[in-house]
Amino acid sequence: MEALRDFLDQKVLEYQRPEFLTSDPIQIPHRFVKKEDIEISGLLTATIAWGNRKSIINNALLMMELLDQAPYQFVKDHTNKDLKSLRNFVHRTFNGTDFTFFIKALQHIYAHHGGLESVFTSNAEAKSLQNSIAEFKRLFFVLEHPKRTEKHISDPSRGSAAKRINMFLRWMVRDSAAGVDFGLWKSLHPSQLSCPLDVHSGKVARKLGLLSRKQNDARAVQELDASLRYLDPEDPVKYDFALFGLGVFEKF
Repeated sequence: MEALRDFLDQKVLEYQRPEFLTSDPIQIPHRFVKKEDIEISGLLTATIAWGNRKSIINNALLMMELLDQAPYQFVKDHTNKDLKSLRNFVHRTFNGTDFTFFIKALQHIYAHHGGLESVFTSNAEAKSLQNSIAEFKRLFFVLEHPKRTEKHISDPSRGSAAKRINMFLRWMVRDSAAGVDFGLWKSLHPSQLSCPLDVHSGKVARKLGLLSRKQNDARAVQELDASLRYLDPEDPVKYDFALFGLGVFEKF
């Protein structure tokens, strides 16, 4: 296990570098300085982060343009007339109807629940944020909403690996020293995070003996969490960089 830890630690150093931002959706929130702008742009970008990476980035940039390059101000102060500009947005199955509701739900969260950090923190457990994700989804959809939009936020309590929300939480919580993640949410700790499990990280994790479950689901996330916490209990999700880099860039 020591040899594996040393190998993965080296890969973390190799791939947790600002140079990789040019091909990663995390570049979108890096365009902003204000905490709320980073949070909102990060959540919206993570929400559409499936499929071709270039397409994800281009459509996330379009989202920011539609929000007048001021996502928090748009969320806070928008009118029904402002929302009309979002109608024609499309990224795969996420469309203008979904986008419009996301803005309304975010307005509700910032106006009545203290913002995104507060919502996730209030439901956090000592070693997991998976219950926080489930409660976030419940709260997100308390307003009247199109049923179709529910599919765009995953729920670990219903068996989902919740890859995109786990990725968003990594962005917000992990330390910013490496110039990649933001370390914005001081009320949460990296030890509570779970690895954003997808086809690339799952394949590599299985090859390395960190994961045996074949499905990329909530139970697989729990198993991978246990393996990564053994390697580094304080910052287990740093290994996301190693697993993703090995899978995507090295075809491991």
